[in-house]
Amino acid sequence: MQQQKKILFLHGFYASGSCVPAQALRGSFDGKATVLTPDLPLHPTDAIRLIRDICDQEKPDILVGNSCGSFYAQIISSTLGVPALLGNPHFKMSEFLRERIGNHQYKSPRADGKQDFTINEQLISEFEKMEAHQFSCYNNKERVWGVFGEEDTLAHFEPLFLEHYTHAFHFPGGHTPTAEQFKTWYVPLIEKMLGVPSSSE
Repeated sequence: MQQQKKILFLHGFYASGSCVPAQALRGSFDGKATVLTPDLPLHPTDAIRLIRDICDQEKPDILVGNSCGSFYAQIISSTLGVPALLGNPHFKMSEFLRERIGNHQYKSPRADGKQDFTINEQLISEFEKMEAHQFSCYNNKERVWGVFGEEDTLAHFEPLFLEHYTHAFHFPGGHTPTAEQFKTWYVPLIEKMLGVPSSSE
């Protein structure tokens, strides 16, 4: 019996492992693949460390990211060789955060119950350092795909993506896909990358 594929989902900066895209992913692959949707730490070095540990232990067949999660997925994919689907990747998180210094709350529940976090200069500096070499190891050109919302008002990095990768797709939505958009546009790409039968067949 063939072992189930494993999908590791990496959520956006304000989100958690229980966000709408994560739920849509779990629902779409229920019984067909193991879907891992961890809460990522606030600080980028901690997040990368956790993702690497999960990859070492679970050996996912694909990374699926959204926004900041796609930023992480690109780095991990390049260094570990795991295929990745980058949803609306935000490759300059420091710029995004600089406009939002202060106290905030996550937009979906986290497993540890901690919903409050702070954006400060230290956090911005940590992202800047990671951004400076985010493409330095990229060697997975054909196995990193991007999907971009045509109504995304937060991240506009398709040109930068195409400087390094070739497979770019579009969907009629915003920065964070709705559950229906995720099932309609992301899931078929994930199935194609995994080489599994389409759920629409």
